[in-house]
Amino acid sequence: MMKLGFVSAILADQTFKKVISFAAQAGYSCVEIMCWPVGKAERRYAGVTHIDVTDLSKKKIDVIQNTLEQNGVTISALGYYPNLLEDNKKNSDRYIAHIKKVIDAAGRLGLENVNTFIGRDHKSSVEDNFKRFRKVWPGIIKYADKRKVKIGIENCPMFFSNDEWPGGKNLASSPAIWRRMFEEIPSENFGLNYDPSHLIWQFMDYIKPIYEFKERIFHVHIKDAKLMREKLNDVGILATPLSFHNPKLPGLGDVDWGKYFSALTDIGYDGAACVEVEDRSYEGSLQMRKQSLIQSREYLKQFLAK
Repeated sequence: MMKLGFVSAILADQTFKKVISFAAQAGYSCVEIMCWPVGKAERRYAGVTHIDVTDLSKKKIDVIQNTLEQNGVTISALGYYPNLLEDNKKNSDRYIAHIKKVIDAAGRLGLENVNTFIGRDHKSSVEDNFKRFRKVWPGIIKYADKRKVKIGIENCPMFFSNDEWPGGKNLASSPAIWRRMFEEIPSENFGLNYDPSHLIWQFMDYIKPIYEFKERIFHVHIKDAKLMREKLNDVGILATPLSFHNPKLPGLGDVDWGKYFSALTDIGYDGAACVEVEDRSYEGSLQMRKQSLIQSREYLKQFLAK
C-alpha cells in the first residue's frame, strides 16, 4: 500500500520536530526530508535543512528516530537537489561531496531512498552532458550501491526562467534520456523520483512511462500543473515554461490523478507518494502553507489511505 507524505521544503522555517508533528496532525504517514548544506538558498525551495547530514551524531540520530516513533511518521527519503553537472567544477565537486554525505546519512538512519537531480550544463547539448554524466554519476551510484541506498532522480527539467535557458539544469527530463541513463548505469539502485507535472507542461504522456519504468520508480511526487492555453497561444512552446503554466496543488491542474494512481497500482507500486507544494497561491503565510498540505490530503483521500 502506498504511503502518503509531503516534501518538507514547503515548511522551510520549521524545525524537524515541528515538521514531523504537523505531518502526524495533518494525517500524513511520511515526509521527504530536505538535507541541503546549512546556508543561504540558491533558488526557491532549495537550501532547506531539516536534517544536517554534516553533523549527525549518534545522539542526534536517536532524537530523530524517537521523534518519528512518537508521532507514527516515517521518512520516505532524504532530499538534496543541486546541479551536480554544473560547469563550475568547484561547485560541482562540492555538491558531489555533499550528496555522498546524504547517502551516508540515509544508511545510518536505516533509510532506503535519496532523491536528487542528475544536473546539467544548461548551455551544452545532451551529448556533451552525457560525457559529463559518465564522469560523475557511475562513482555516485557505486557509492550508493555499497551502502544499499537507492537514488531516485526527479524528472524535472529545471527549465522555468531565462537563467536556465536553453537546456535547463537537469538532464533527466524525458523517457528517452532515462532509458539511456539506465543503459549506461544499470544498477538496481539507480531509478526515478517520478513527478507527472513536469511531463504535463512538456506536452508528453505521463502515464505510459509508469509502465515502462516500473522497476525504476522508487518514489513519486504529487504535484499538479495548470496549462494556461491563452498565454500559450500568445507566447508559444518556445517561451520559458512559466510563461504558459503554473505549478498547482493536486486537483487544481491538468493531471488526471485517477489515471495516475490507477497506473501506479497496476505496477504494484507500494512506496511513498509525497505532495510537493510549489503553488504560489498558498505561500503567503505559514498558515496558508500548512493549509495547502491539509487541502491536498483531503483531495487525495479518494485515491489512497494514509
